[in-house]
Amino acid sequence: MSGTSVDSGGAPTANGAPVDPNLSGAQVTSSTGPVHGTWEPRPAGRWEDAFLSGNGRHGALVFGDPDDDRVIVTHHTLVRPGDDRYRRPPQLAAGLPALQDRLLAGDLTAAETFTDGRPLQWVRSFHPAFQTRLRGTPAPGGPYRRTVDFTTGEITAVHGDRTSRVFVSRADDVIVQRVTAPGLTLGLSLDPRLPGAPHGLGVGEGAVLTADGALLGLRVRYPGSDLAYTGVTLAVAEGGTTRLAPPGARIEGATALLLLTRVHRHTGELDVAAEGRALRDLLDGGSYDDLLARHTAEHRTAYTRVTLDLAADPAERALPGSELLEHPESPALLERLFAAGRYHLLSASGMFPPRLTGLWTGDWDTAWAGAFTNDANLNLQTASAAAGALPEVTEAHAALIHGQLADWRDNARAVFGARGAVAPAHTDGESGHAYHFSREYPLHLWTAGADWLLKPLVDHDETYGTRDPRTAAALAEVALFYEDFLTRTDPAGNLVIVPSYSPENRPANGGWGAIDAAMDLSAARHALLTAAAYHPEHADRWRALADRLPPHRINTDGALAEWAWPGLEDSYDHRHLSHLYGVWPLDEINPYDTPGLAEAAHRALELRGAENDSAHGHLHHALVAARLRDADRVAHALDQVLKGDFFHASLMSAHYPRRDVYNADAAHTLPAVLIETLVQSTPGRLVLLPALPDRLRAGELRGVRTRFGAEIDLAWSRTRATAVVRPSRTTRVELRTPSGTEPLDLVAGEDRVLHLRTR
Repeated sequence: MSGTSVDSGGAPTANGAPVDPNLSGAQVTSSTGPVHGTWEPRPAGRWEDAFLSGNGRHGALVFGDPDDDRVIVTHHTLVRPGDDRYRRPPQLAAGLPALQDRLLAGDLTAAETFTDGRPLQWVRSFHPAFQTRLRGTPAPGGPYRRTVDFTTGEITAVHGDRTSRVFVSRADDVIVQRVTAPGLTLGLSLDPRLPGAPHGLGVGEGAVLTADGALLGLRVRYPGSDLAYTGVTLAVAEGGTTRLAPPGARIEGATALLLLTRVHRHTGELDVAAEGRALRDLLDGGSYDDLLARHTAEHRTAYTRVTLDLAADPAERALPGSELLEHPESPALLERLFAAGRYHLLSASGMFPPRLTGLWTGDWDTAWAGAFTNDANLNLQTASAAAGALPEVTEAHAALIHGQLADWRDNARAVFGARGAVAPAHTDGESGHAYHFSREYPLHLWTAGADWLLKPLVDHDETYGTRDPRTAAALAEVALFYEDFLTRTDPAGNLVIVPSYSPENRPANGGWGAIDAAMDLSAARHALLTAAAYHPEHADRWRALADRLPPHRINTDGALAEWAWPGLEDSYDHRHLSHLYGVWPLDEINPYDTPGLAEAAHRALELRGAENDSAHGHLHHALVAARLRDADRVAHALDQVLKGDFFHASLMSAHYPRRDVYNADAAHTLPAVLIETLVQSTPGRLVLLPALPDRLRAGELRGVRTRFGAEIDLAWSRTRATAVVRPSRTTRVELRTPSGTEPLDLVAGEDRVLHLRTR
């Protein structure tokens, strides 16, 4: 095998991974191993630096300040109500034929007036609920350390003999905090006063003593709305006394205090007493440690499925996160950001996938409404779900989609007069209607969204060898949309996608909304062919429709054109790379099957500017570069983020350099970038070490899943590498490595060990 040898087994190392005994220079494990957590020597002074915990529903931002122990509470359902007059898709279908006529006749600005005249309407804004506050006499002196354990989701702050521990239970859906200290004396309150809170909030506070301690309730009604949310905290002290100190409680002389907190968004009234009894019932199951154990059984299982060890310097591994961020070329930093990104992605995913801010914010004025931005950010953040063995993330992604399919149908009927489904570019989680658009951002014309959002669900099915009937049904709806929408043709007889939109760009010589955007072409073709694979009874019809779509166009610069329609000129300096959808995450354009198009896509990547230095743009660039085997370009994109001061001390990221605008794109996407540089797969192909940056000199990636149903452990050095392939399905795939290309026959349950050159 041209430099690659294949064995049926191998000698295991101490950690159970079969590794080539001749792996020259490879440090598969270190004396300490990668750090699965981070720490700081001081409390968080800003909410952006607060350590994060979450269970995919509730979130907690933990400051760890012993003098003012604050935990900001969030929940995926907390979005501000507003004017509902325009929260429906525009009724434009009757005017669609005339718009198509004008665009095809050369009126390149025709789509800019394709609206019902409504003002710009943002989706509802995500916001925090309140903060629990424990304030008392200043803590005694002594060393301070604030830590978060990624394997458990527990945040601990220790100052002298005072310890505070916080986690958000995935098993019991509750925020749990336990504080211990001799003679613990402090006041407890639920504080709704957070930055950006609107005027006119109706706030009601109260507390009652219980047999165990105190029950605190905080009801907040939105201005001009019947909607409200209520926070409930049960406080149970060990020793000492508990008394009411309106609007909260005061604990004196205790040895420990346990807090259980939940928040509910609702109409009408919430029965606080009943919620208090439900929280009290949790204690019948045991202590804080018992609650933590129930949660950890679910959280740790998911988090530890995939690990990355880059043989980093143990001294750098020991640094606090804020100091490690000052070493942007350190393998220890990549190890920790990989671990943190994986932890935060899992913690933000449950009821929904992550928002632009994950599951967390400390400010009511959340940038871009803290929405799910579907035209790039959501899929980038969840890009590691399949390969990174986080089906919990994919299930959260699926919950968002399937909960909104009825709204997607409304979009198709209202805007396009078609059956089937069209996804919106933005959603707050409550509505899937396409109502957020303007002249400069005609997001209601984006037809690629349904395929783009369903692609992760298809990847999941391929990875686990299933065919989810919900995914099959959604794909059928998308195919029906294209049957109705694709009615216009070009002079050569090809179908034309008109109007067409490439998020969030426009032709240099055209208006907002054009013809045959590359993303739209790739999405239509992929949706029809994938739907055909899920529905053999309709396969001939949908494949025939896909075959009538035009090919991609290569422009005069030798680059894959963002619009295939002749005469439309590219706008290169833009943060989005929508036109390279065929490269990533699709397999339509790749160096192996379509080398000419891959070369044109690479040229398009070379010409692409960074525009405003958005984190998602840099890492999207890296994902595409990895698929095109350009390790240098991957490294450059990573450098823009690692050297651009994008990460807070919490290891949550920002949208812009210098930690400007709290945003989860970089934090959640970075693990996918690192995986793609090492392992890529399709249902019929395995690519090992396709784009290994020089900085990744040695290491081990364990537990990665492939789309042909295998788990892979990969260890590498500068010259040699070993991969262990553990298939769950019997299949033959094409193996591509730096050493060459060969078929690889796999038998379910039989490990294969591959020895190869790194370069």
